[in-house]
Amino acid sequence: MIGFDTMGLLAVAQAAPGSAGRGGLVLMIYTVAFIAIMWFIILGPQRRMQKKHQQMISELKKGDEIMTEGGILGSVVHLTEDRLTIKTGDNTRIVVARSKIARVFAEQESKS
Repeated sequence: MIGFDTMGLLAVAQAAPGSAGRGGLVLMIYTVAFIAIMWFIILGPQRRMQKKHQQMISELKKGDEIMTEGGILGSVVHLTEDRLTIKTGDNTRIVVARSKIARVFAEQESKS
C-alpha cells in the first residue's frame, strides 16, 4: 500500500487557492489595462474623427468646394438628405452619397 502524507497534501491544497486567486487578480488587472490602452489609443480618436466628419457633412451647403473619397473635385449644386449633386469640370454633374465626402475646401462665392 502506498502511504499518503496527509499534512503535505493539506498544505498543497491550502496553498493552491491562494496563489490562484492572486494570479486571477493579476490577469484581470492586465485585461482591464489592455482594454483601457486600446480605448485611448484607437477607439477614442476614431470616435472623435467620426463626429468631426458627421459635423462637416451636416454643414454642407450650395457652393461649397468638395472632394469625394474617390478624389473627384467639384462644387455642390443640389442637396438632399443623403445625397448631393456636384458640378465638376465643364458642366458635368455627378450625384454622390453624402457619407462619401472626404473634404470641404471652401465656400465658393455666388455668381448672381
